[in-house]
Amino acid sequence: MEFLASWWTFMSTRLDQIQESTLEHSLYVVSVLGLASVFSIALGVLTRRSVLARELSLAITSVFLTLPALALFTIFIPLVGLGFAPSFIALFLYSLLPILRNTITGLDGIDSSVLDAAKGMGLTSRQVLLRIQLPLAWPVILAGIRVSSMLIVGVAAIATLVAGGGLGDFIKSGLARLPLPNSLEAIWTGTLLCLVLALIIDLILQATKRATISRGIR
Repeated sequence: MEFLASWWTFMSTRLDQIQESTLEHSLYVVSVLGLASVFSIALGVLTRRSVLARELSLAITSVFLTLPALALFTIFIPLVGLGFAPSFIALFLYSLLPILRNTITGLDGIDSSVLDAAKGMGLTSRQVLLRIQLPLAWPVILAGIRVSSMLIVGVAAIATLVAGGGLGDFIKSGLARLPLPNSLEAIWTGTLLCLVLALIIDLILQATKRATISRGIR
């Protein structure tokens, strides 16, 4: 109880800093997730007819996920400096694989008879893609977007190490001051707010799923 009271006092006296860090963290998630979704879906569509291109794109994006997070954040510092830019690039590369993999899986999983029927009705290849393939693959694609969103929320905490801000600032400051007063409170604040943000984003994506997917294919 004593720690909870101390933690509540810590948070109540730093509301402006909490709001700023949360907004910075949210900006990373929203901007990276939006760009990564567009890029990965487009790449999945472009490579869907070529096994070589598809496997190559999956292999490259898989490599990004195998790199240590801190290394990926720092490798771009000589090119773009500190702050938002290296953090954004690293998070973007980290978020590609789940969306791309699910885009390819979703498109491959469509029954060929459905596509043949659509072509038999006179639809062009572009119309088949936009009206049949992407809507049918969307539930699987959205699942990949949800995975990427959770990944970004967690990894974005490392942005603080390259002056990128976000909720990781609380975690870093708390670890740097252990075992001084308010150090554990700072760590708890950054960690729990990341969890809350992840939960909110996932709820938004679940609502998006209900709003954009018909019950017949949900």
